[in-house]
Amino acid sequence: MSLWDKRDDMVVHEREPFNAEPPPAALAGRTTPLDTFYSRNHGEIPDIDPAAWRLTVDGLVEQPLELSLAELRERFEEVEAAVTLQCAGNRRAGLIEVRDIPGEDPWGPGATSTARWCGVRLADVLAEAGPLPDAEHIAFGAPDVSRLAEPAQPYGGSITLAKARGAEVLLAWGMSGAPLSRVHGAPLRVVVPGWIGARSVKWLTRLTARREPSDNFFQTSAYRLLPAGDGPGPGGPGQDRPGTDGHADGIPLGPIALNCDVLSPRGGRRLPSGPTEIIGYALAGDDRTVARVDVSVDGGRHWVQADVDTAESPWVWQHWRTTADLPAGEVEITARAWDSTGAAQPESPVHLWNPKGYANNSWARVHVTCE
Repeated sequence: MSLWDKRDDMVVHEREPFNAEPPPAALAGRTTPLDTFYSRNHGEIPDIDPAAWRLTVDGLVEQPLELSLAELRERFEEVEAAVTLQCAGNRRAGLIEVRDIPGEDPWGPGATSTARWCGVRLADVLAEAGPLPDAEHIAFGAPDVSRLAEPAQPYGGSITLAKARGAEVLLAWGMSGAPLSRVHGAPLRVVVPGWIGARSVKWLTRLTARREPSDNFFQTSAYRLLPAGDGPGPGGPGQDRPGTDGHADGIPLGPIALNCDVLSPRGGRRLPSGPTEIIGYALAGDDRTVARVDVSVDGGRHWVQADVDTAESPWVWQHWRTTADLPAGEVEITARAWDSTGAAQPESPVHLWNPKGYANNSWARVHVTCE
């Protein structure tokens, strides 16, 4: 095992803060082994004593709360759900190929993983606190301090109250049959299905009902989709342009964009020509499911429909597979997904490039050489 009990073949982008993704083969199952589940962090990983830990619920609520882990377990129904998390920077490497994105990790297709999460519904905790009529957002507070913000500040973010009241959003203390580990947010984290992983705040210590979204840097400035002509700036999106404070620039990221990738074969391999199994994953995001995946082995001139796993729920990925005849020579394998609304992935990363490298959901492309 390497750092944080992860496998030695993890692709480590940074050691401090620890940011790593699994090899593609680890993503082929319904759930991801804990030793290969991707890890995205913004600061030093805190070490919290579960016995001393408390969750504060405050802001625009009728009844503020302070709950220990034992009280959460005793007062609320325990639930379990399979959920796929995906980083907003998943597949950023494809955008970097279009144009460099300085200061951002070159995530491949592995900044996504699935676990069975155990905990309580956020909605149940909020119901006990009683959000007031003018509350529209739930902000999450945590103790991990990030120097990516200027000045440095603890990590945070928020989701709409409407989403927070969804039965799918969890406050989790368990992960695939094991206690939540320190690297994944112990003793308690938020799990927000269908939304970018940045909103599933780890090491949760506070829930605050607000009229407006969180004023934390990672809600107001980071994790926003800027126009391609805007530079990232030294302090985050918008910080390099006179007269702006970064708080209103770009599109705030919430629901995941429809995405898919090829897990096997991997790019750069030499393969025998002829029938070859092609497998991958797809994730629709929000409350949608994947309706279809098309695969091409001639650069998109001709397509076949892959077999797609039935969706266990809208909150988990779906794997797909097909067998195609690969001709001798250089071969481009291309995959594109369609969701349950009829929307499809865009063709090219060229038109998706943005200064932070978020939301690359262009067609997946893999190049192999066949003999």
